[in-house]
Amino acid sequence: MGALSLSEPVDTPHVAVLWMIFGSVCFGTMNALVKYTSGLDGVDVWMVILVRSAVIAFAVAGFAVSRGISLKMNDPKTMFLRCAVGLIAMILYFSALARIPIGQAVTLQYTAPIFVALLSGRIIAEKVEPSVIALNENNREVLAMGSDAWNMIGRTPAHIVAHRPLRKGAITDFDITQRMVRLILQRAGVSRFNKPRVVICVPSAITPVERRAVTEACRRAGASDAQLIEQPLAAAIGANLPISEAFGSMVVDIGGGTSETALLSLGGIVEIEAIRVGSFDVDAAIQSYVRREYGLAIGERTAEEIKWTVGSAAETPGEGRAEVRGREMFTGMPKTVVLHPTEIRTAIEEPVSAMVASVVTCLGKAPPELAQDLLTSGINLVGGGSLLRGLASRISNETGVPVVHADSPMECVVLGAGQLVEDFDAMRAMFMEARR
Repeated sequence: MGALSLSEPVDTPHVAVLWMIFGSVCFGTMNALVKYTSGLDGVDVWMVILVRSAVIAFAVAGFAVSRGISLKMNDPKTMFLRCAVGLIAMILYFSALARIPIGQAVTLQYTAPIFVALLSGRIIAEKVEPSVIALNENNREVLAMGSDAWNMIGRTPAHIVAHRPLRKGAITDFDITQRMVRLILQRAGVSRFNKPRVVICVPSAITPVERRAVTEACRRAGASDAQLIEQPLAAAIGANLPISEAFGSMVVDIGGGTSETALLSLGGIVEIEAIRVGSFDVDAAIQSYVRREYGLAIGERTAEEIKWTVGSAAETPGEGRAEVRGREMFTGMPKTVVLHPTEIRTAIEEPVSAMVASVVTCLGKAPPELAQDLLTSGINLVGGGSLLRGLASRISNETGVPVVHADSPMECVVLGAGQLVEDFDAMRAMFMEARR
């Protein structure tokens, strides 16, 4: 296999797999030895941590000196915080390991990915990625996923295709969806020997056939159990709304393919209004308008940029103009046009009106007591589509109810799903199958 240097990156996948296996063996041996030494007379967990840290410090320092690796800290404060958190984690883990069976301790350790998912967006500002996957159609090899695949749209050779296997909240390509889910699970550390329980957030209007397709795709991708929950309910949990109380809370979740308005109380959905209109429909409306009015063909990514640059649901202060480049349909030559906010509002009026109307309809179904609560709590907007400028003020003007954006509106659904995974058995009653 050849000599390998730890100071040089190795891109060979099978080598990395071997390293992971050997590292897992070492971690397992370490846990067993910690459990063994903690039972000996005169051996304390604190001594185990001290000796472990000293050995690591001398070994790393010696290796760095021999290879000429600099140990200078670029960010001492962050490094100190990381070390402090790591020390606390080590003390708690080794102390627990000395008191409970080793299998139970190690199993509990693998809840860490849940907290990685919950904290990554807040600590390292990871972005929510689109559900897009790029494939080489010749050999069906996955080339990219998420943002990387999204950036390929409209810029690839004919044999490389960027697929969006989920549209309008439903699976349009089962095989590609399965492959995408498998890649996501692999990123989270799932293997054939480690099959997790999975919570999937779906539109409330999903059909029984679509439900079976989603759960089957996850199980085939490696999940031991797959449970579904409505996106507005998960978003409310992620936004820390008091949905378990006898008090009305309303969530408006505007995603790429669907918009859902849910009135929640006592841990369940009282009223819900769902339409298969979302942010992608706004993009399509912009594409259609530019093609119809200017004879200019633009792609999905360009339409989305126009939406965030000059798009709005209502007139807002500080509006500007957008210079758009595309291909003239009659000549096939590149062309540049300037778009004004007023005409973009006109272009997207139909999907925006449908979103606002669904909120009004749901409010009209609300029991009087819960509707009264909303005058205090307000309507909470979540989802990427809710970030359209002027949408909150327009909904508020047409309903007479205060409208606010929830904290981290892009991540509310996934944060709620993370809490459900953490308390899987305790919150099982909220899953769709449990209520049918």
